[in-house]
Amino acid sequence: MAERLELPATAKTPLVSFDPDRGTLIIRGVSIHENADGFYTPIHALLERYMAAPANRTQIEVELAYFNSSSAKYLLDLFKLMDDLHASGGSKVELTWVYRADDLDMEEAGNDYRGLLDLPVRLKPSRG
Repeated sequence: MAERLELPATAKTPLVSFDPDRGTLIIRGVSIHENADGFYTPIHALLERYMAAPANRTQIEVELAYFNSSSAKYLLDLFKLMDDLHASGGSKVELTWVYRADDLDMEEAGNDYRGLLDLPVRLKPSRG
């Protein structure tokens, strides 16, 4: 059984909030750490455990102001894992990619992820 996870945001790492009972994963802030592997691997392992007994619906919300290329790879790994869960029918998974309305780079990143995944990806501009 997957456990809850609450990681506070830092200057280089995003807030991560995972509630397996509600089927919610929130990633918010910036992701520019030098050791993306060390940060994201435990989250990946947690999601693998979650896949054994997921909620009926899994909602992922990502709102990043900036992320580096190594973070991009690990984010894709997390999304692909959830894509597998969605494809298996174990949970209806949806990713909401929130980006500042004037941030074309982050909008493009969301579109890129949408093109790589089969699960529904909703792009949501924010004003903040």
